[in-house]
Amino acid sequence: MSLLIVAYLGGVLTILSPCILPVLPFVFARAGRPFVSSTLPMLGGMAIMFASVATLAAVGGNWAVHVNEYGRYAAIALLALFGVTLISSRAAAILTVPIIAFGNRLLNGSGSGKPGKGESSGKSFVLGVATGLLWAPCAGPILGLVLTGAALQGANVETTLLLLAYSAGAATSLAVALLVGGRVFAVMKQSLGAGEWVRRGLGAAVLTGVAAIALGLDTGVLARLSILGTTTIEQSLLDRFKTEPKTSSVEVAGNSMFLAADDARQGFSSGLPVEGQFPSLDGAVEWLNSPPLTSEQLRGKVVLVNFWTYSCINCIRTVPYVRAWAEKYKDQGLVVIGVHSPEFAFEKKIDNVKDAIEDFKIGYPVAIDNDFKIWRAFQNSYWPAHYLIDAKGQVRHHHFGEGDYAQSEKVIQDLLAEAGALNTENAMVKPDSAGAEIAPDLGNIRSSETYIGYQRASNFTSPEGLNADVAQNYTVAEPGLNEWGLTGRWTVAAERGTLNQSGGGITYRFSARDLHLVLGPNTNGDPVRFQVTVDGKPPGENHGADVDRNGIGTVKETRLYQLVRQAGKVSERTFEIRFLDPGVEAFVFTFG
Repeated sequence: MSLLIVAYLGGVLTILSPCILPVLPFVFARAGRPFVSSTLPMLGGMAIMFASVATLAAVGGNWAVHVNEYGRYAAIALLALFGVTLISSRAAAILTVPIIAFGNRLLNGSGSGKPGKGESSGKSFVLGVATGLLWAPCAGPILGLVLTGAALQGANVETTLLLLAYSAGAATSLAVALLVGGRVFAVMKQSLGAGEWVRRGLGAAVLTGVAAIALGLDTGVLARLSILGTTTIEQSLLDRFKTEPKTSSVEVAGNSMFLAADDARQGFSSGLPVEGQFPSLDGAVEWLNSPPLTSEQLRGKVVLVNFWTYSCINCIRTVPYVRAWAEKYKDQGLVVIGVHSPEFAFEKKIDNVKDAIEDFKIGYPVAIDNDFKIWRAFQNSYWPAHYLIDAKGQVRHHHFGEGDYAQSEKVIQDLLAEAGALNTENAMVKPDSAGAEIAPDLGNIRSSETYIGYQRASNFTSPEGLNADVAQNYTVAEPGLNEWGLTGRWTVAAERGTLNQSGGGITYRFSARDLHLVLGPNTNGDPVRFQVTVDGKPPGENHGADVDRNGIGTVKETRLYQLVRQAGKVSERTFEIRFLDPGVEAFVFTFG
């Protein structure tokens, strides 16, 4: 019995929580109506619908989430119409007659006639159901305890009773507030013309509440404000009832709920949507740093799936963060999986990937997805792409490309808290990045990714034109911004250009802080020496991580090479690279 009392009192306290604000206008719009035939059915409908939706959300699958979403959309439309009929009968007249009639019936004639005359309990109940679909109370310790226990034990009588007790407590506090508000509105309506303005004000408040819910403010901004609200009071109630002996079946259920609440930061809920179920990890040709993993094996863990390919500059710049997250949160239940899906043919060579993993100091599991089976299972289209899966095996968040690292880490922390992590820290990682891993200078990038292979080549300026799959002597004059050309004898294939004789090179006019070029040695694996110049001179302090101040470097493996990093003011430069040995393979320019 004690846990039912705690749940009821937790519901009563919702009137003090910011998350109740968006639904208050829906309730107060019924002020002045008969309590038994109007207020009570509305609050009853709200309580029953909230308890039903909360039960489905806690114990149901992804289908329940989608059903609830559609219900919310319908409720938002219905209550928006309700607000319009309150504000202006002229605006309502623009709507179709059947919809106006339905909205007016819900409102009992939009305020026309005497309150209570012809009042229908069914109409009030429908409004209550719509409100219950939209109400998202702030996740305090008591609600967290109830929902966590429901998820652990499944649908049963105890779960339903606890959720009904919570929603009944909320309905009680709203009924008290409505009785007080009704008296205030009654006094205001005694003034000439005040009743019409009260009705319009309530309509505006209803539409504001609808907008707040549609924009997610009830589960976002207001939920965060609630941390300073009722949490302390709720926790003291839990602590008091927790020490009492328990005998009934409901109380026995409560024991496991109290334990779950302790282990899940008092039932913390992130409010993140469910985007789908954890897709299959089957299809990798090999796993590195780990035996093969399955989505079923990972149930109970928070999982970050990172799609990457080792020569992609955007992927390289995310590696320090992914690596830091894997290290920081591994003991709290986070599993990071790198899914290596190759862009170029050389990235399918597992030895190349092994070398890259060693260079990047990656210790987490990496699935070699050469056949793109995992890629297709996730319906992915991007490098890099991050998918975050909760402990229930549900995709809760995704991010494509670089950046937003703080947001991604906050999602990791929230999902770990949902899963019961005890030591989740709020501080964000600050990884040590060097060379090409350093974040780009976005304010000064005027050049973009440029491919050498004819399949995706652009802005090629050598007068001979790009000849596919045949050896050709090329020359280049002065390229314009973002134009490039070849010098010497090259064979250009779909993905790459191959230098047939030593002494050839590439010229590119660019504007960015960093210039990178993906290069590989000759087919025998012999190293290829090269020299870089910037505006016809050795780069000096503008040299990249893979060359010295004189521009000297060597291609030893197929990967991305950072050749230029402008140390001072970023401006347009003419980059030239000349290869002292034959056989080099060139793939793509990128910038940072």
